[in-house]
Amino acid sequence: MAEAHQAVAFQFTITPEGIDLQLSRQALTQIYLSGLRSWKKRCSRMKNRVIKGVFPASPSSWLFVVIAILATMYTRSDPSMGLIAKIQQHLPLSLYFSSQGQTMVSALVFSTLLWLSLILALRFCLKLLLSYHRWMFEQHGRVSTTTKVWVSLLRLLSGRKPLLYSYQTSLPHLPVPPIKDTLNRYLESVQPLLTGAEFRRMTALANQFESSLGNRLQRYLKLKALWATNYVSDWWEEYIYLRGRGPIMVNSNYYGMDFLYVSPTKVQAARAGNTITALLLYRRKVNSEQLKPTRVPGTVIPLCAAQCERMFNTTRTPGVETDVLQHWQDSEFVAVYHRGRFFRLWVYHAGRLLSPREIQHQIQKILDEPSAPQAGEEKLGALTAADRVPWCHIRKQYFSTGVNRRSLDCIERAAFFVTLDDEEQGMMGEDPVGNLDRYAKSLLHGKCYDRWFDKSFSIVVYKNGKNGLNAEHSWADAPTVAHLWEYTLATDAFQLGYTEDGHCKGLVEQGLPHPQRLIWDLPEEVQQQASSSLAAAQALADDVDCHVFPFREFGKGRIKKLRVSPDAFIQIALQLAYYRDRGGFCLTYEASMTRLFREGRTETVRSCSKESSTFVRALEDGEGTEQCRRLFQLASEKHQNLYRLAMTGSGIDRHLFCLYVVSKYLGVESPFLKEVLSEPWRLSTSQTPVQQMELFDLKNNPDFISLGGGFGPVADDGYGVSYIIVGEDMINFHVSCKRSFPDTDSHRYGAQISRALQDLLTLLSSSDSKSPASSSTIKTQDKKLL
Repeated sequence: MAEAHQAVAFQFTITPEGIDLQLSRQALTQIYLSGLRSWKKRCSRMKNRVIKGVFPASPSSWLFVVIAILATMYTRSDPSMGLIAKIQQHLPLSLYFSSQGQTMVSALVFSTLLWLSLILALRFCLKLLLSYHRWMFEQHGRVSTTTKVWVSLLRLLSGRKPLLYSYQTSLPHLPVPPIKDTLNRYLESVQPLLTGAEFRRMTALANQFESSLGNRLQRYLKLKALWATNYVSDWWEEYIYLRGRGPIMVNSNYYGMDFLYVSPTKVQAARAGNTITALLLYRRKVNSEQLKPTRVPGTVIPLCAAQCERMFNTTRTPGVETDVLQHWQDSEFVAVYHRGRFFRLWVYHAGRLLSPREIQHQIQKILDEPSAPQAGEEKLGALTAADRVPWCHIRKQYFSTGVNRRSLDCIERAAFFVTLDDEEQGMMGEDPVGNLDRYAKSLLHGKCYDRWFDKSFSIVVYKNGKNGLNAEHSWADAPTVAHLWEYTLATDAFQLGYTEDGHCKGLVEQGLPHPQRLIWDLPEEVQQQASSSLAAAQALADDVDCHVFPFREFGKGRIKKLRVSPDAFIQIALQLAYYRDRGGFCLTYEASMTRLFREGRTETVRSCSKESSTFVRALEDGEGTEQCRRLFQLASEKHQNLYRLAMTGSGIDRHLFCLYVVSKYLGVESPFLKEVLSEPWRLSTSQTPVQQMELFDLKNNPDFISLGGGFGPVADDGYGVSYIIVGEDMINFHVSCKRSFPDTDSHRYGAQISRALQDLLTLLSSSDSKSPASSSTIKTQDKKLL
């Protein structure tokens, strides 16, 4: 094999005259350049550690403090109030320095200690500032003086160019809310879903829990909050994601789509070349921490960036009781799947990242490769799509040694996984609506064997140049992956670009190593288990009904003119649509982030509130327009308040979940917690935020609109709804449900969503009056301030 020959740096033979040593200059050059790249990365990491370690100060501020202390001493003053002299007495300097030298060294030691003390003080002040959340509860246009002063101080301490992880040690810890407040909010959230007798029973259970077991569990939880960085995140990752023994395909993994109207190129290899390059450029920014810290949109308030750490070079490995996330520091290759064959594609050569044209060239070699799959290779990926325990046993028995271990390592240690799909997808042809739905299903589960669902994320590039993404959920939440995907799409289309004939730009260096075909030795037992897993995964995939539709009638621009939160407007519309679709209300999950806190992930906003259900009933019962508007306003304000409480650590579900975990560790049973944790989320919703709109410039490129992404239904008899607000005039929806449940239909519910949105706009539009110019000016100034 040519690639094996090129990998040998030297050869030797033993002859009667001695040892004949033959060195390969090319191979040694590659080893040297690869090592040089590794050392550069180590130096960069060391430099970043220093910069982060002294944040919010800078390393150069040490020199300023030293000069200030020495200048003060030159004027024969003692800024240390005798401490420099005491340091001089305790340091053994007399043998090595003169009296003046001893004073100088002691002054340097004092200056360094003073500098470190100032850093700790500044960091403590920054942490206090970031613990202030009252700004979120203030009305638009009425920012208090306290908040204005707070913003000014936060800007002052934030530094000019913070690194990606600069704020991590300054972010506050997630607080444990009072148990009484959590129970009161819980009871309030379930009241519209229960009859009078059911609500009284649940109230009695909650009171009994609070007066008996609750306070004991709360004490343990507070103890954990004092010790751990985040009292929720590690348990959430383990018990919600990694301990799940069912398939992660559909049930956990989610997807992201390409542009809606355009494809930058129709050439599959070229699209793969630019997409892979853009992802690796993003990885370079993450590794060097040159990526700007994520902030609350439109403000200077930083969010936790911990989820970026395991974005690349990460895989989920199966276990009997729990899976494990494995992360490697670096990877110089990606794993590629095409027509039932696995390849390792090196993306670095001679210590440099390959150009997009070179990656396209290598991808084309894979596409042109005529060899057939080995026995059992084509459907091997199905093992990652079905139940975890059989995959764990097969992996341990047949992939622990030998050629299977080496090939599996190539997939698991890869930067990410790439599927070159033979199908064409996108909004095209005579049935654009149906094709969008098939596009979503393809990204969600594909053929159930042509994705590697254990990888942190997998890229799919279709035959017609469309692409997409499938992400594993345990390591990060959707906003982190959405940020990566926004950068990838924008870099692909607007920075890297294509030639007129649709190929990547750049030149191809001769002598690039060929993509390496992975070799397998798969016995009959492995093939039988892969077939069994495929059958189970296929049944799950066939049961999923997906519907994707762009709502073009209006967007957030029209909604904001009504002085209503776009998210609240959409969530109330979802409640109205569900009521019309199913004739009642259900427990509703809306994902909110808690990344204002260190290692924060998500919290649940229980969108079906007493206020929203009252409004929906009033509207459907035909009550007066003014009454319905008043009730809508109450429902909207309630939803916004629930969202703010969730973001600031005063949610319901993560607190109750952690109390339940503590009860399990203590071996005690709580009827209240057991019932709460078993309630099904029949309507699970999530907004995909647009975080880098400046990268797309929709005014000049109106066709480059993102479709967002979606996920499978959480409950067998419920809906999964994801939506993305794009620009001012469009909202894209992704609806999913199970075909096996006769009362759910994603297309029917999608139609109800469209109708509900239009009905709400009609209801509120007649009351829409123009705001005074002064009020508009105040709101603009306040937004700029934050």
